[in-house]
Amino acid sequence: MTIHRMDHVGIVVDDLAAATAFFVELGLVLQREGSVEGRWVDRVVGLEGVRADFAVVQTPDGHGRLELTKYHTPTGSGGNRNPSANTPGMRHVAFTVEDIDTVVAGLRDRGGELVGELERYKDNYRLCYVRGPEGIIVELSQPSG
Repeated sequence: MTIHRMDHVGIVVDDLAAATAFFVELGLVLQREGSVEGRWVDRVVGLEGVRADFAVVQTPDGHGRLELTKYHTPTGSGGNRNPSANTPGMRHVAFTVEDIDTVVAGLRDRGGELVGELERYKDNYRLCYVRGPEGIIVELSQPSG
């Protein structure tokens, strides 16, 4: 078996509009939106009575996508909305940006907040974690130079 490429990362959210706006502000491009329901999706995801809306956003270079999904039914189990960076499981999605200060300011205007601090890693990068809607952690890096 051979993997051809990574297609997307799926993130389940409660507020699809806010999550989509957050990633568009970050610089991703809205590719498509839609709804899914019916027995076929129930069978794929292993749930009964699925009714969901989704938005797919893509990096400007076309190589990375996020699928943001809001399940209307069935309701989810909830959980810790703001887990720490060392909690087992998928914790963050990372993006390289041109001007990290401007990006962080724009995300703060949309309700994003720094998890820690904006720091320099050696002479290679400036890095930070930003927590956005739904507790999603986004790592931002700006190469030095």
